[in-house]
Parts: sequence; structure tokens; C-alpha cells
Amino acid sequence: MDIESWGRENPIKKESWRTVLALAYQSLGVVYGDLSTSPLYVYKSTFAEDIHHSESNEEIFGVLSFVFWTLTLIPLLKYVFIVLRADDNGEGGTFALYSLLCRHARVSTLPNGQLADEDLYEYKNDRKLSADRIGMSLKSTLEKHRFLKKILLILALIGTCMVIGDGVLTPAISVFSAVSGLELSMAKHHHQYVEVPVACVILVFLFFLQHYGTHRIGFLFAPIVITWLFCISAIGLYNIFHWNPHVYQALSPYYMYKFLKKTQRGGWMSLGGILLCITGSEAMFADLGHFSQLSIQIAFTFVVYPSLILAYMGQAAYLSKHHVIQGDYHIGFYVSVPEKLRYPVLAIAILAAVVGSQAIITGTFSIIKQCSALGCFPRVKIVHTSSKIHGQIYIPEINWTLMLLCLAVTIGFRDTKHISNASGLAVITVMLVTTCFMSLVIVLCWHKNVLLAICFIFFFGSIEALYFSASLIKFLEGAWVPIVLSLIFLVVMYSWHYGTLKKYEFDVENKIPINWLLTLSPNLGITRVRGIGLIHTELVSGIPAIFSHFVTNLPAFHQVLVFLCVKSVPVPHVRPEERFLVGRIGPKEYRVYRCIARYGYRDIHMDDVEFEKDLVCSIAEFIRSEGPAQSFEAAEGIDDNEKLTVIGTTSTHVDGVTMCEDIDTKDTEMIEISSPEVPRKRVRFLVPESPQMDLSVRAELQELMEAREAGMAFILGHCYVRAKRGSSLIKKLVVDIGYDFLRRNCRGPTYALSFPRASTLEVGMIYHV
Repeated sequence: MDIESWGRENPIKKESWRTVLALAYQSLGVVYGDLSTSPLYVYKSTFAEDIHHSESNEEIFGVLSFVFWTLTLIPLLKYVFIVLRADDNGEGGTFALYSLLCRHARVSTLPNGQLADEDLYEYKNDRKLSADRIGMSLKSTLEKHRFLKKILLILALIGTCMVIGDGVLTPAISVFSAVSGLELSMAKHHHQYVEVPVACVILVFLFFLQHYGTHRIGFLFAPIVITWLFCISAIGLYNIFHWNPHVYQALSPYYMYKFLKKTQRGGWMSLGGILLCITGSEAMFADLGHFSQLSIQIAFTFVVYPSLILAYMGQAAYLSKHHVIQGDYHIGFYVSVPEKLRYPVLAIAILAAVVGSQAIITGTFSIIKQCSALGCFPRVKIVHTSSKIHGQIYIPEINWTLMLLCLAVTIGFRDTKHISNASGLAVITVMLVTTCFMSLVIVLCWHKNVLLAICFIFFFGSIEALYFSASLIKFLEGAWVPIVLSLIFLVVMYSWHYGTLKKYEFDVENKIPINWLLTLSPNLGITRVRGIGLIHTELVSGIPAIFSHFVTNLPAFHQVLVFLCVKSVPVPHVRPEERFLVGRIGPKEYRVYRCIARYGYRDIHMDDVEFEKDLVCSIAEFIRSEGPAQSFEAAEGIDDNEKLTVIGTTSTHVDGVTMCEDIDTKDTEMIEISSPEVPRKRVRFLVPESPQMDLSVRAELQELMEAREAGMAFILGHCYVRAKRGSSLIKKLVVDIGYDFLRRNCRGPTYALSFPRASTLEVGMIYHV
């Protein structure tokens, strides 16, 4: 089932209930694997050290009350009924919220934005809705102050880094907690020599499977999670009716008060363990692009939420009648499972832990792809493991890095107490970032009263701040792990973003005026050779300095020049009919064009063959549709955004130019423009019949076709970025060491990697920023 084919043009609201329920079924295996395995370790982590289970049962009932209200307020109320509505054209996650804010308040730090981008179908900027005076003042303040823009970017990066840290910690704690059931069948202190190796083997196997793609084993995910939820809810019901039918009374908030009154500081510190009951809640929002709001709401409200409540109530009912149990695992999950069912439940728990780990790993891949597309993460190899479901990707470098870090955490800590402290801090930090962004979304995007945003951040922020403080106090007991991991990734991401931004600013400051081009003859003062010269640049206007640098040293160039800019825009997807912006640089006889290819942060870049064909066809369609009075980019100070024409890909040219290579196509309604010579590769343009076609247009198409037959040469800039003299020590460290190291070790642009190496030329320049 192609989940991502259900976009805005085919909204899920118009689908039948059968389709919605099918999506809800699939979401159980993808979204809720992590959240559903939390009963394995919540009680054990809560009672690990700070509080103890006493005869009065006030501790266990207080913890149950905290778990119930935390699950009700955060995942159910906040995420299911509020945050899910803040989608970015169907996409969710930390960067989706940031992207949404960037379009409504112009707070983006992406340097190559254009006015034409705001005309994209998914670039929704609801300017027709009027905000109140305080909301307009807030928007103006964010747009004017560069410091506030940086704060928003850093918040988004911190949330992203914590998600990556969660990708390390969640597999470790889920698999280790599932394997911990072996301790019930072994002698004291012997189980630790078995649990760690078994957990490591499962983790290695899990990460090894990633390159196959989740679509190959995904059909097993939903049944596994459903079986697991059925097991824990059935065991919970059994424990409730068999051991303590009155445990439901502990759902009263009064028991939270009694718990804190009795335990005081120890109870506050134990909140870090209770927090783990909502780990994985962020996945409901992050995976929104693969499903729909209604399907996720149905799955959580009617299946996941009741099952988890029954599981926690059942454990509390069992523990309320068993106060003294031999062994160090007296609060563990498996002790409340009937003895005859422990091994089957153990097997299902391990499978469920693998599914939950799979979901967070895939989510980590997706958010890194988003960051890379928006210039906030070094370029990495992205492998699409499914030809139908585009959201399923695999990143080898990140996969093996996560595996090594996950194994290091498992072997280093060797227990769930420290790992749970680390995981809790990562989870709550992401939720705090989401709360901060949501308060801005309420005012800037939904145009609601600012008091509503204040109430939202005060209510949910105070709850999450309480859990955050309880997790942060455990810094020396494992909570330092996500902080250290986040700092490392934050330095990497910010260094890359800073270096990329400074490099672009240098390009803008040193671009060649178009008047310089006009001073040259139609031959540009050099010899024009056959073929198309494709010059990659990150500029959306003007001529890059690399062009003059090349012309000065090598006075020969191709008969057709194309300045190509491939850029990402802050939307999830760009429709094929809006892919290219094409314009002309200089008079027609110069044969110099500008082409801007736009991609969303979840789009798949086309391969080399398809990209070359679409690029040439977009230029041909521009030539055909260009009016006789169309002007060219004339001088500095003139906005060339208005002179660029939106051209779609080949598949959208229903009544436009198409191109045939080595194919004998005959169409009575088309005029064939072909080369009189015998080329190496026969190329023909099929143009709709038009008696009014100007002879100059036909000649220009003829020349473009001949140049395509002669082949394409790809000119890439190889820039060495250095901090200028007099720069601060921090800037020199970031630019000369950090960014330079990342640039030399990261992959090139995706489209550049697919260029034939024999036709690629790199031009080196030194940038002093």
C-alpha cells in the first residue's frame, strides 16, 4: 500500500472508513512500537533507587496515578488532539514545525529564498487571516532580530539532536529490558553475564537488517505490536481481578499528592522513571507524513491508550499484594506475568522491542534527511529502500554510527537504571522544544489569541519542566549521555550550517554583475565549442565568480551555457509542474540560461538520466513559450525573480515540448525538429504544431538540440573556505577546522555524484569568509 500517495490532492478525509482503519492498523506497527514497550521498564526504573515499595502501597499507587495522568495529558491531550493539527502540509516532526514557522514569519536562515517560492502549492502563508495586535508585534520582532532567528534555529537543532540521541538510547533500553526476563530463570548475579551478550547480538542483527528496508519485514510489525498489546492488556486484566480489583481508585490525582508528600525529594527524583511511560509519543507527530491525523488518533485512542492503562494498572495490582520478593528484580515487568506465560511473553517482548527500535531508527534517518536537505547536516548517502513508499530510507553512515553508540551504551552501563535516566532526558527535551514551537504556531500560524498560546506553554511546559528537572538531576547517573551526544551533533550541525551560510554570502558578495556579460561579444570573447556546459552554482541570481575564474584561465566554452542551482525550499514536497524556474541571462544570441530546480525536504532527487532530460526539456519549453517581448537579466538592482518562468518536468508537458532519444516517434500533431547531421546520439524535440512559431525560436531549439546531441559537460566548483585575517579564534576553529573537515569527508551533492566522471570538471577557488 503506497501510503505517501495520499497527499493534499487526495486527502484522507475523502477516503472511506476502510482506508482510514487500514492506515490505523499499519500505524500500530510503525508508530507505537516504542510507546507500547514502555511497561517493560517504567516501574523498574522508577523504583530503582530513590523510592521503595512499602506495605502501605502509597508509593505504587502514587506512581500509577502519575503514569495515568501523564499518559492522558501528554500523548492523548497534547499530541493526539492538539499537536497533530500543526502539520506542515501533511508532514510532522520538529523540523516540520520549524518549516511552518519559517513560512509564516520569515525567520528562516536559508539564504537562497525567492519570492517565487511563495507561489508554490504547498507554500501556504495564510496572510488573509488577521492576527491580533500582539501577534503581529511578535511576528515583526522575530523578523527584525537576527539573534531571535538563531535561537529558533538552535532550538530546532537541539530537538533534532535529542531525537538522534533517542535513536541510540531507545534500542538499547527496549532490547535490554526485553531480554531482562532471562533473570527469572537464572541464579543470582549469573544473568548479567547472559543479558548483555544476548542484547548486543540482537542489536547487531537489528542494525544489520536496516539496509534491506522496512518494507520487506514491515508486514510483520503491526501483528507483533497488536499481539504484544493484547498480551499486556490481558495480563493486566487478570492481575486486576485476581489480585486487587480496587486498584482503579489509584487513578485519582489525590494519590499523586500523597505520593509526593510521603516521598518528598526521592519522589521528585523518581519522576525520571515515570517519564519513560511516554517515550515514543513524539513518533505520533514525526510519522504523520506516512499516515493521517485520523488514523493515528483512532489507533492511539481506542487501542494503544487503553492497553497501556490496563498494563500499568495490572502491574500495580500485583505489586500491591507482593511487597517482599526475593531478588533485585522485584519491581520488574516479568514478575507480574503468570509463570506459565513468561517465556512466550518474553519472546513477544523481544520482537516488540525490535519493532519499537526499528521505528526510532527509521525516524532518525528521516529527520537527518530533512536536516541535510535544509543545509543543517553534512551530506550523507541516502538509499531509498522502497520504490513505492518514499519515506523509507537507509543512511549507511548514520546506521553504523548508531549501532556503535548503542552497543557502547549497552556494554558501558549494563543495566536499565542508567540507560533509562539518559533516555528520559532525551525524550522530555524533544517535548519541550515541541511545546515552545507550538506556542508560536498558535499565534503566528493559527492566528489565535496570544493568551491561548500562553496557557498552552504554561500548562504543558510546567508539566514537562517538572519531568525535565527530575531527569537533569540524574546527570551523573546516565543523563549526561544524551547531553554529550547532543552537543557533539549540535557542533557538527551548526558548524556545517555556519560554513554553508558564510560560503553563500561570499558567493553573493563576489558574484559577477550581468553588465560584465554584456560587455562581451555574442561569443563571450572566447571560442564556443559544441555541447551544453552545465555550471553548478548555489546562486539564484547573478553570475558566480567561478565562471569568470574559469573563462580567464581557459578561453573556451560551450555553445549553450546553463547556470544550474539545485536548492531545497521549506516545504515537504514540490509538485512536478513547479519543479523548475527557467530564465535567460543576456540576449538570445548568447544562449545562456538560468535554471533553478526546487525540491522539498522530503522529495527524492531525480537520477542523472531523468534529470538531464527534464532539464533540457524545461529549457526547450521555456524557449517555446517565451514571449517576443520577454526581457533578460539586465543589470544589478533589477529583481530577476520576476523574469523566471515556472516550468514543470517532462511528465507535466501535456501540450509542450518533449524530447526523444534514439526512438522513432511519429506524431501527426507534432512538428519534429531534428539535426541534419548524423550525431552520436540522435535527439529530437517534439513541439506542438504552431504555425505562428517564430523562426528565431525554431533556430534556438535547433541549436539546443544539436548541443544536447554533442553531450553535456558538468562544471562544479571546488571551494576551499578559509577564515579571513583578523577573525576570532572561534571562527577560525569553526571554519578552518570544523567546516573544512566536514566538507572534505562528506559526500558531494546527490545530482553531482550521478554525473559521468569523464564529463565532469572541478574548478578550485579559495573563499576567505
